[in-house]
Amino acid sequence: MSDDLPSIRLKPKMDPRRIRFGYPWVYDNELVMDRRTKAIAPGSLAVLEDAGREPMALVAVTPGSRIAGRVLDAPGVTALDQGWFRARLARALALRERLFDQPFYRLVHAEADGFPGVIIDRFGDACVIQPNAAWAETHLEVLVAALVEVTGVTCVLKSAGGRARVLEGLDDKDAVLVGTAPGAPVPVQMNGATYMADLTGGQKTGLFYDQRPNHAFAARLAQGARVLDVFSHVGGFGLACLAGGATSALAVDGSDPALSLARDGAEAAGLSDRFETRKGDAFDVLTELGEAGERFDVVICDPPAFAPSKKALDAGLRAYERVARLAAPLVAEGGYLGLCSCSHAADLEKFRTACIRGIGRGLHGTGRGSQLIHTGYAGPDHPMHPQLAESGYLKALFFRL
Repeated sequence: MSDDLPSIRLKPKMDPRRIRFGYPWVYDNELVMDRRTKAIAPGSLAVLEDAGREPMALVAVTPGSRIAGRVLDAPGVTALDQGWFRARLARALALRERLFDQPFYRLVHAEADGFPGVIIDRFGDACVIQPNAAWAETHLEVLVAALVEVTGVTCVLKSAGGRARVLEGLDDKDAVLVGTAPGAPVPVQMNGATYMADLTGGQKTGLFYDQRPNHAFAARLAQGARVLDVFSHVGGFGLACLAGGATSALAVDGSDPALSLARDGAEAAGLSDRFETRKGDAFDVLTELGEAGERFDVVICDPPAFAPSKKALDAGLRAYERVARLAAPLVAEGGYLGLCSCSHAADLEKFRTACIRGIGRGLHGTGRGSQLIHTGYAGPDHPMHPQLAESGYLKALFFRL
């Protein structure tokens, strides 16, 4: 242990075993928050000690955050040099290269890849990084240098729009860190479809890789089907279903730029003649389609996080139930309904309960029932930290009605 690093200490009544067995977060109410600890600069490294002053881990400290400490390594490690980042990035890259033939994937999935609060998505020769924790912002230069060294990418962009950055006291300024930003959206091939990723003006990093396996499952259901893709973003489920043999797909989203990218993706894959878009509030459009008596063989709803925190959980679950209630009547007899959640605060059981309740309300009086046929999660380039439920945020439920 280095004398250069400050130490932070668990309160006497706090059981250290959770941290010793691999839990990656230390909450502010678990620590002795004395004047010295509160004075540690956000993003600084420190040694976490148990109540008996036995070193437990190297942590990154943000005293003003609910997550006051993020476990980075064993207590004998005293600095994060380029070699430290290089080793972890190489390990992350080895998994993705085993999984995917082309360099389009999530390269770093935060805690599960040993980079607490850090997201890195790869788009060929470009990477988009979200340093959502203060320690990553502090070490950004060396992290980026190691990223270029390990992957050979020629462009690295910083996306600073994450909600977590506000909680860490960080700015919201995007930046080009290496090379030149792409002058046009980057085409990404997944499941036979082409998606246009806007790396500078799109949501998050420009594209959501996490739904890749769920897109593939939906496409299996969509052969010869009429598809409705609600909260479609750049055409995620709709384009995958068309590539899988759907006869038509209608993509609904509230964003003109997202729908424009969806249309460009359809054109790039030669699917434009079977693809339509409709701009509008999803709840309004679902209501209007229901009132018009529209029916689809496959309906998929992939909304944003309605429950991004525990405080928003009840309202979020009501919103998920409402989506299911409005969507279920739009599904033709014997058709399929896919309902998704990216809210980590709404666990699988709560989300499933809300969906089933909504379907029941939506089909009430029709004599129809439902079967839950598949539960999907994020793809393997979004590994789950075994002790951090939040890292397994994505749920996709598929019903036959």
